[in-house]
Amino acid sequence: MILFSPLSIIMEGETSWVSHCPDYVVPDMVEFDSFSELNDEENREASSVPVDLILPDDLLERILAYLPIASIFRASCVCKRWCEIVNSRRFLWNFSQVLSQKPWYFMFTGSEEPVGYAYDPSLRKWYSIDLPCIQTSNCFIASSCGLVCIMDNDSRSELYVCNPITKCSKNLQEPPGLKFSDYSALAICANMKTSCYSVAIVKSKQVPGNFYQWDLSIHIYDSGTMKWLTPLTEVLTGWRGGDESVICDGVLYFLIYATGGGGLESRHGLITYNLSSRSSHCSLIKTFIPVPCSLTCGRLMNLKEKLVMVGGIGKPDRPDIIKGIGIWALKGTEWQEIARMPHKYFQGFGEFDDVFASSGTDDLIYIQSYGAPALLVFDVNQKQWRWSQKCPVTKRFPLQLFTGFCFEPRLEMSP
Repeated sequence: MILFSPLSIIMEGETSWVSHCPDYVVPDMVEFDSFSELNDEENREASSVPVDLILPDDLLERILAYLPIASIFRASCVCKRWCEIVNSRRFLWNFSQVLSQKPWYFMFTGSEEPVGYAYDPSLRKWYSIDLPCIQTSNCFIASSCGLVCIMDNDSRSELYVCNPITKCSKNLQEPPGLKFSDYSALAICANMKTSCYSVAIVKSKQVPGNFYQWDLSIHIYDSGTMKWLTPLTEVLTGWRGGDESVICDGVLYFLIYATGGGGLESRHGLITYNLSSRSSHCSLIKTFIPVPCSLTCGRLMNLKEKLVMVGGIGKPDRPDIIKGIGIWALKGTEWQEIARMPHKYFQGFGEFDDVFASSGTDDLIYIQSYGAPALLVFDVNQKQWRWSQKCPVTKRFPLQLFTGFCFEPRLEMSP
């Protein structure tokens, strides 16, 4: 089973990680009866023996499994033995036991042919990679545990789940329900122990002739049964669905938006749905949780099975104009503020729109302006803000847009 040979990932200013590995010539092995029998001259020769010739395969596998993804790819080209090790099933099992890799951020341009780079925060480098299944930048994207789900925005009927590192992908059957909805939100939740995953789509469509009422439906795909279910439909009054959702600890969260008749502080709200029970009799609007303040936009993400929201804070007199960015975590039904972006970083983006891209997992949150390739990283544990290295993507014309998403680089996850 060769995992890496079809992968073509190029580091900025360097050659590809994996080309066709040459046929390495393994030197004749020198057999020693015991270390005590070596004389001084032999000791000097032994000191130059590569450590990988001494280590048994199982120990070398464990060592290599702790390397960053980029280093693992390089290791596969060191010699024939290492190449065989990192392509073995046992190595994938060892890799799966390692704590999560820091999430990468894939940034691409809003063009017909999306071209982008992935940022590795461990090595602070950008890599040029070709993501499978992305044929246009106009699509919905969600990720979980190394898997990325992609749904086209035009027909909203083509869905793919892929591993961006191994390039493995699977086309999902068309989801049920409204073929053309006004708004759709996509979320995925994967389990690394079982390799199973669930995909959730929240569709929202205006009731004909009534601007204040919107049909909302939830559709769930289970990789185990390979079937879609529509456990719940509901008509919302004064609220509509949007394009923001995430799954945390078995609960689907998604933002809803006021359609009129409410105060300025109720432009956004949060709705929850328990995926474990998949009840068809619950009332979604009764799970309503208000947002912590007036927001220009909100971005939901799963950080270690806790719901975190990054939001643009609106001005008191002009809630549609952004004055800063805040980060909150949901505890029960209450929001707790984690951090606010320092003003110097907010200014560092230049002209910041009222909406922006933001995603995160594990302990890292990425924030990006749609109008520029600048990327800001916030470490939740260390409470530290930091700019990424400059992205190789360049702005070619004034109205060019940029977007992106984060994903965890994993080798063992497959759709």
